[in-house]
Amino acid sequence: MNDVSVPSQNEVGDLLVEQGKLTMAQLEQVRRRQNRLNLPQHRAIVDLNFASEEDTWRALAQVNHLEFVDPSVLDLKKETLELTPIKLIFHHHMVPIAGNADSITLAFSEPPRQMEQGNLRLLLNKRFSIVLATPSSIHAVIKKHFGLGAETIQKLREERGGTDLEREIVFDVQGKETDSAIEATISAFVDQILQEALRLRATDIHLEPYANSIRLRYRVDGILESVPVPTDMGNLHPAVVSRLKIMAGLNISEKRLPHDGRIAMKTGSEEYDLRVSVVPTKHGEAVALRILGRENLFLDLGQLGMEPEHEAVFAQLTQLPQGLVLLTGPTGSGKTTTLYAALAQANDEGRKVITFEDPIEYQLEGTVQIQVREQIGLTFAAGLRAVLRHDPDVVLVGEIRDFETAEIAIRAAQTGHLVFSTLHTNDSVSAVTRLLEMRIESYLVASSLVCSISQRLARRICRHCAEVDTTIAPGVRKEMAKALGVDPEDVKAWHGQGCVECNQKGYRGRVAIYEMFLLNEAIADLIQPGTKTSQLRDAARNYGWRSMRENAWQKVQRGLIPIAEQERWTRTVDTAMLRRV
Repeated sequence: MNDVSVPSQNEVGDLLVEQGKLTMAQLEQVRRRQNRLNLPQHRAIVDLNFASEEDTWRALAQVNHLEFVDPSVLDLKKETLELTPIKLIFHHHMVPIAGNADSITLAFSEPPRQMEQGNLRLLLNKRFSIVLATPSSIHAVIKKHFGLGAETIQKLREERGGTDLEREIVFDVQGKETDSAIEATISAFVDQILQEALRLRATDIHLEPYANSIRLRYRVDGILESVPVPTDMGNLHPAVVSRLKIMAGLNISEKRLPHDGRIAMKTGSEEYDLRVSVVPTKHGEAVALRILGRENLFLDLGQLGMEPEHEAVFAQLTQLPQGLVLLTGPTGSGKTTTLYAALAQANDEGRKVITFEDPIEYQLEGTVQIQVREQIGLTFAAGLRAVLRHDPDVVLVGEIRDFETAEIAIRAAQTGHLVFSTLHTNDSVSAVTRLLEMRIESYLVASSLVCSISQRLARRICRHCAEVDTTIAPGVRKEMAKALGVDPEDVKAWHGQGCVECNQKGYRGRVAIYEMFLLNEAIADLIQPGTKTSQLRDAARNYGWRSMRENAWQKVQRGLIPIAEQERWTRTVDTAMLRRV
């Protein structure tokens, strides 16, 4: 067995400095953080995002004279994982990766101290060797093989006498049907579901009951991903739903009707709002939670990911005295984030900013925010009329859904108000024809609409495992070169290989792709009843308009998104194929 000891707190940082992965200035900041929070140095480095988790743990392994492994990419068999009791795996946050009846190799996320090694020697009664792995990879292996919350489920089994959870647990707020220990365990399990979502940077959590199973999914970078859960999860589902309903202030006894609520939660210095939606299904209540970060909203235009020319125009739009600016795109495309960045830019002491939303997703200091309440008659149209009597300079209307709201918004834009709103269309130019279809007079659209911006959120290439894409198809290379105005040989693209940092996906985070349709007098003169989108698009191109697909190629060339993401969001149906059917 290779005994290890915890290194001096300077060694990891010093090694990373030698390797060029940390600067001396960053190391000093790390030391201040570890002293202030009493953290191990390697934890402080990762917390500050100065070096990747993998690089940091490789250095930690080196100073401890240990081998570094990534167990998440190993094909671990069930019999290997059963070489140690499950309680030890959870307690020490380690996994067995190889072994036999006489010896075993254990991957730890932290170098175990001498006392821990002695205890393990007694409990396992066999020789063992130690290797080091990142906490993320250990967590991924435990989640994959045992399911999220397996430690909590194991604890619950022990509290119920070591048996399987065959009887459904009913969580009662008054504690009549469950004892306090079980209630605490259910609460801990719900906390694990929420914490895992934050760890994965998920935007949504979906918990769905079926006849013989429960499915837990997180929406990460716009894609739903299933998360393994323990086999006993089915009998816990009603208790978990009840716990979430209690946290959201909902009626746990009513299981026949949909519910909507909100949960405020905090982890460290970050605060979050969770929008809770509960709907009844054939096999129980399904829950969807939207995670809204109060602190992580991009209020700086430079963080939105716009091209420099788009950012310059957008900054000018926020300072206009009047006019209508529309954001278009599907649900989840980042329209709210862009709108709030615009409001933050427009918000100053000399202007009054009022928002009218359904729901209020983020709180913005210095603005008056009003919640739509249709059940009592406070609709978008009724509320907008009231807002205009409140002497605003800048108005945000959450969404233009009907003729009445559209008409009031447009007339407000003509009478000295700068109005921002959203509209559901496929592209920026279609906003004009959509307003005409809503029976808004063409002269009103032409005189009030200043700009329409369409956007999508594409998955960003993980910067830790980005590599050059050498498989660009000739047709793609030719199109990309034309859009960028470069020689085909100068076209470049990247993709993510997959690593510990991005959970082997090759993606980490998202970046917006924009298409901006700016109206001028020549384009406004074309807006007539029956105007076709193609006419407006051709005219706009003469004044520098570029399609979203063309703008997306710039993101590909800069190494922000791969070709696959560009195609996912901007490709269209080949009409020639339809003629051949």
